[in-house]
Amino acid sequence: MPKEKGRSLIASNRKARHDYLIDDTFEAGIVLSGTEVKALRMGRASLVDGFAMFTGDELYLENVHIPEYLNGTWNNHAPRRKRKLLLHRAELTKIALKTRESGRTIVPLALYFKDGRAKVEIAIATGKKEYDKRHALRERQDRREADRAMSAANRR
Repeated sequence: MPKEKGRSLIASNRKARHDYLIDDTFEAGIVLSGTEVKALRMGRASLVDGFAMFTGDELYLENVHIPEYLNGTWNNHAPRRKRKLLLHRAELTKIALKTRESGRTIVPLALYFKDGRAKVEIAIATGKKEYDKRHALRERQDRREADRAMSAANRR
């Protein structure tokens, strides 16, 4: 069987980009059981309520929903269990130092397979205020209207 190449997206957290200002991103490996990998290969996962947290000096991904594998047996996994993230020690210390600042958190942005291995893209983020969210929506809407006007002018 040939080895997989490239990146295939499983799930993305679009809500995180709306709710947080993304400061820095990291790619981390993730420790999974066999039934979790099979469920991910079926393209089923949700990152919406997920976050990462330090336990001791290790980083764990929490509250990410990977549903049970349909053909699994009695040794199926728990859908919202803590999953260890695999990062280099230097990256872990960098993340730990940045998250000590007030208002910073670690959120997952995307879950994907890269060359056959499950990876998660995590970000150090700062929460947006409600008016920041409205401002971002207004900017996106204004940009869309300007693009429409430009394309309509180009058609004439």
